[in-house]
Amino acid sequence: MASKKQVELLLNETVENLGIVGDVVKVKPGFARNYLLPLEIAEIPTEEKIEALKEKRATAKAQLEALRAQRVETTAKLEGISLKLTRSCNDQGALYGSVTQRDISDALGENDLMVEERAIRLNQPIRRIGSYQVLVQFEKELRVEITIEILPDRTLEELEEEEMEFDEEGELIEKSPSKAATEEAPAAPEAGEEPTEEAGDADPAGD
Repeated sequence: MASKKQVELLLNETVENLGIVGDVVKVKPGFARNYLLPLEIAEIPTEEKIEALKEKRATAKAQLEALRAQRVETTAKLEGISLKLTRSCNDQGALYGSVTQRDISDALGENDLMVEERAIRLNQPIRRIGSYQVLVQFEKELRVEITIEILPDRTLEELEEEEMEFDEEGELIEKSPSKAATEEAPAAPEAGEEPTEEAGDADPAGD
């Protein structure tokens, strides 16, 4: 029954998770009608068209095999790796910003580990200091977990000395001096000194 709901097409281009150029594949009618056929990514197969794409298919197959070999090697190198990233944060460990798939991909690239962003399966950006297990998956069978350690760029003591406060959105709260702190308290009289009377409080009888 499932086969009757699919159409057979010849791929003019390599489509990830579907096939390489020159492959004859079966897809759902809607996918064929709305995407593959209008964009000329695929067409109705004939013996002549299949033969015309034979050379391109051989080239694409060789490239795919080379890419998979590279991914197998990279996966092996990623085993047990711990990647350290230093970021600015507040004294509660909340980052000023976040760590994304691109950040991790770039950091791995700096260590000669080429991993495209889409292979880094990060559910949401990292926003706090700490250690995280992140999945890297190239294919169904090529997957490995790596450790990402987000470290503060200053010590906890240095952060606490700054005594900064932030609102729920991470914005800095500017503290204003209290009114009592800005008003000068009257000076206390020194020992043995009589309190000075204000002019308005002087006894009229003394005049």
